[in-house]
Amino acid sequence: MNKKWAVKRLTINLTSSEVEKLEKYSQETGRPVTDIIRELIRHLAVASQSELPPTA
Repeated sequence: MNKKWAVKRLTINLTSSEVEKLEKYSQETGRPVTDIIRELIRHLAVASQSELPPTA
């Protein structure tokens, strides 16, 4: 199956311990770091506009 991605590159700053944790998880699961990050983002709960607190 060939997926076409609308790609936007994102750069993030991680501490060395965060990088180590991510790389260890990647090695243990045999999955690329990019796939792990995408999955985590997809599972984020997003509040609807009516659930957001009012801004000052």
